[in-house]
Amino acid sequence: MKMYLKFLSRCFRLSFVGDARYYAWMFGLTIVVLVGINAYCKQFVQGLATTGMTDQVSWGFYIANFTFLVGMAAAAVMLVIPVYIYRNRELHDLVIFGELFAIAAIVMAMLFVTVDLGRPDRGMHLLMRFNFPSSMLTWDVLVLNGYLFLNLHICGYLIYCAYRKQRPSALFYVPFVFIAIAWAISIHTVTAFLYSGLGGRPFWNSAIIAPRFLASAFAAGPAFLILTLSVLKACTSYQVPEKALMTLRSIVTIALAISMFLLISEAFTEFYTQSAHGASAHYLYLGLHGRTALVPWIWSAIALNTVALAILFTGWSRKPVVLHTACIMLIVGIWIEKGMGLIVPAFVPTPLGEIVEYVPTLNELFVTLGIWAFGLLVYTILVRVTVPVLAGRLTHDQRFRQTLEAEYAA
Repeated sequence: MKMYLKFLSRCFRLSFVGDARYYAWMFGLTIVVLVGINAYCKQFVQGLATTGMTDQVSWGFYIANFTFLVGMAAAAVMLVIPVYIYRNRELHDLVIFGELFAIAAIVMAMLFVTVDLGRPDRGMHLLMRFNFPSSMLTWDVLVLNGYLFLNLHICGYLIYCAYRKQRPSALFYVPFVFIAIAWAISIHTVTAFLYSGLGGRPFWNSAIIAPRFLASAFAAGPAFLILTLSVLKACTSYQVPEKALMTLRSIVTIALAISMFLLISEAFTEFYTQSAHGASAHYLYLGLHGRTALVPWIWSAIALNTVALAILFTGWSRKPVVLHTACIMLIVGIWIEKGMGLIVPAFVPTPLGEIVEYVPTLNELFVTLGIWAFGLLVYTILVRVTVPVLAGRLTHDQRFRQTLEAEYAA
């Protein structure tokens, strides 16, 4: 226990050490977090009236980001599967960065749920009255918290073993890895079932909601990891194999192609049948009775994803700059499609036929930016501590002063 506490203390102190770029990045994120906290304090005092949500559109920007982040967290499995099932050695040392991002993504997702509650101080009443197993919300709470603890255990154990220069015992982490694979798929599937099980919202009543969620998540998540690993490769001495990035590129390409196919299939069903239940889809893609607030969003997302997919299918995407551009485009495109393009249209028109459009307020944007900044802050600290441990510059038999010297040299 004494050694473990010393390990945590060293990690905490090391998180404040870095070059000018690191300090600038952390300072900028901290400022955005403080702005977000200030905006949330305003919302906490004045209520959800500070947001653009209404009785007609009760889920907005917060739940849109929650949906996207649950998928990003689940995407860590796309590194775990090649490593532990197909024995991909190129990704073996990099899988931990995917699991660390899953931790940060789940933390952000939970924060978005918290700020979406009008009275978060009464959240305990929700936890004390579980309607299990019939309530999908209860399932969602269980799978999200379970996935968070699984990744905390796996990452914490592997990093601590590297710190002690010990070989990890397969008994203590491999079973949890395989549980996490199934759990990662379940967290996004349960979230999809939460939507598709709401009979009063026909826009979500589709059997391919869950496959669409998983396909888009398995494209956006690895794309974000490509950007993260590229930053590590450029800014640190940590070795990131080029073959690993190309493997992730292949995963992103296939997943994005499947996601686009499922989107086309759903759009065909909605528009070709011309049923009354297609009103929400019509509002999303073409507008309804002159209301077109979401039309630019969805067509921008489709354009970004289409161009990104075309780039990934060409040999140009092997070049770092082109690959990074395609990854950024598809991440933004999927964020729009799974966020504003999925959540808001289900409420327009209402079951009574009312058309009430939703536009996020400036206060909502500040709260959202604050949560994203906090998540990136957490992820940056986790990566900052992990890299020197895996590289052997932070170990139990090394003085902390030597670690700092090695870090500055690196």
